[in-house]
Amino acid sequence: MMSKKIATVITDLFEDVEFTEPAKAFEAAGHEVVTIEKEAGKEITGKHGEKIMIDKAIGDVTPADYDALLIPGGFSPDLLRADDRFGEFAKAFVQESKPVFAICHGPQVLIDTDLLQGIDITGYRSIRNDLKNAGANYKDEEVVVSSNIVTSRTPDDIPAFNRESLKLLSK
Repeated sequence: MMSKKIATVITDLFEDVEFTEPAKAFEAAGHEVVTIEKEAGKEITGKHGEKIMIDKAIGDVTPADYDALLIPGGFSPDLLRADDRFGEFAKAFVQESKPVFAICHGPQVLIDTDLLQGIDITGYRSIRNDLKNAGANYKDEEVVVSSNIVTSRTPDDIPAFNRESLKLLSK
C-alpha cells in the first residue's frame, strides 16, 4: 500500500481524541499526518490539554501536496472558519475527490466549501441544521461515507471513523 500524506487543519480547542486517535491509526498504517494552522511552529492546546506542534502555515501549503484531509472537531473548526483560506483548502479536496475525514464539528469547515448539496453526512448533533441548510442529507449514524467524504458524530464513533477512513486511504 502506498503511504499517503494527510493534511490536518486544526487549531486551539480541538477535541483531543478526535485528532490523536485518527493520527495514531493513520501513522500505524504507514501514512504521514501534517498539522496545518495559521502559523507554523506554534504549539496549540486541545480542549482537554493535549498539546501539539503545528507543522505548516495555511499560507505555505497547497492541496496538491496532500492525498487526504482530516478535520478534527471541538471548537477548532469554528475558529478556523474565521479565515476563508481553510474553507478554500478543504474545497480543493472535495472537488478533486480526495479523501476527506471530518468528525464531530469538523464538517463545519466543509459547509464553507459550498459543495455539500446532496451529500450524505453526519456530524455533532448541534450542527445538523447547519449541514441541512448547506444542502447535505444529515444522517444520525456513527459513520457516514459519501464517495470521498467520511464523517462521524462524536468521540464514541472514532473506531468506525478510523475504520472507514483507513479503507478509503487504502484505495
